[in-house]
Amino acid sequence: MKKSLLFSLIIFSCATVNAEPISLEYAGFYQRLKQVNKGNYQLVEVAFSVSKANGCKLKDGTITTEKESYPLTFTADQRIFLPYDAQLKSDRALINLNVEGDAKSCAIAMQVRSKNTKLAYERSELLQIETEMDQLLSMMQGFPMRYFSSEIAGLNLEFGTETVMTLNGKKIPVSGTYRLSREVIKNLDSIEFSQPPKVISPWTAK
Repeated sequence: MKKSLLFSLIIFSCATVNAEPISLEYAGFYQRLKQVNKGNYQLVEVAFSVSKANGCKLKDGTITTEKESYPLTFTADQRIFLPYDAQLKSDRALINLNVEGDAKSCAIAMQVRSKNTKLAYERSELLQIETEMDQLLSMMQGFPMRYFSSEIAGLNLEFGTETVMTLNGKKIPVSGTYRLSREVIKNLDSIEFSQPPKVISPWTAK
């Protein structure tokens, strides 16, 4: 299995759901959160989001068990925040999502990313982010594939608007996604941004 299938597109498809709201078992999410929690990663995490593809717009959501119901927190980018809670798994909780449009066209994506982003990084920080992403992605592939997985090619720096990146003293206008290779990171002296990246995620060369 190629790592590129794992780092940004582990999909919980809603294509077979015929009724509103979309309901998905919490247990599947819990297993991924458990892997992250077990690894005690300092700089990286797993993020779940409702893809905006096909005009899928998240209106609201809940986490429910037979006895309780909790509101679901999400961002304008449709990232959903799920607790790591063994009791919810034991209670067979459901993730319920209300969306605009045809629910059959919606899907939930999982992405490995940096926990936080900031205006400047030291080389040691970026190297640690790389290492933790390699370890987490390898773990998610499971036995025995993790022993044959390759390292990521570097990091994707995603920006919402045009940004000026200062790399080793050289100013570079950036918009969209900028790929920072392992070799560049390895020899990095300094890197700064006029605004922090929205997301830092793994880059897997094809």
